[in-house]
Amino acid sequence: MYEIKDKVEFEGKKYITLRQNIGNLPLIVVKAKNGYVACSYIDKQTAEKVGDVAAFVSGVKNVDDFKRAKIRRVTTWAENMGIREGMSVKKALEIMDNSSE
Repeated sequence: MYEIKDKVEFEGKKYITLRQNIGNLPLIVVKAKNGYVACSYIDKQTAEKVGDVAAFVSGVKNVDDFKRAKIRRVTTWAENMGIREGMSVKKALEIMDNSSE
């Protein structure tokens, strides 16, 4: 197992991506300025408890799947920014990047 730090790009905007092969699916987190979108290996309850602005996708096998995924769950803080279930990952990251919170 090893950590891969990379960047994922949406229409010219680059985001830091962390990927770790830990089981049957990789753990993937894409970091924006004011939050992150993560695969479902990251626990929403913990993110909620610690006050993270976070959104979650599931069933992604690689970064390309991640880019095409829709948001499945969000923390209260992400919801307060306007991030909603069913939203694209791209849109969620844009909101996290542009929010002043």
